[in-house]
Amino acid sequence: MANPRLPADVAAVTGAAAKNPQRHKGRAAPKVKGLGDPPAYLGEIEQEAWRMFADEMPWLGASDRAITETASRLRARMMADPAMGVNALAQFRLCLSAMGGTPSDRSKVAAPEEPDDDPADAYFN
Repeated sequence: MANPRLPADVAAVTGAAAKNPQRHKGRAAPKVKGLGDPPAYLGEIEQEAWRMFADEMPWLGASDRAITETASRLRARMMADPAMGVNALAQFRLCLSAMGGTPSDRSKVAAPEEPDDDPADAYFN
């Protein structure tokens, strides 16, 4: 059985692309649209949780909308009731892990880099 294909970004980070360049030549990383605004059917607190995730994890894209919705509902529930059950907390942790939102999972994500030069610096220096 053949090894599963590694995404181009993963192959570059793990060194697999350097080890076997002809295997990974010509692979393109899929272009992903941004996360976008929260769905209108989410409640006000859930939409705020969505925006918090969008700010905290800038690498989230359109393909992450479903998991972000679930995590937003759980975060809103936690904000409203800090004593929510262990099962809900465990599910929230799994959502964070799937989104690359924990320290160990964050190392697996290539977040967009912040530009060093801020255009506003020209006006405030």
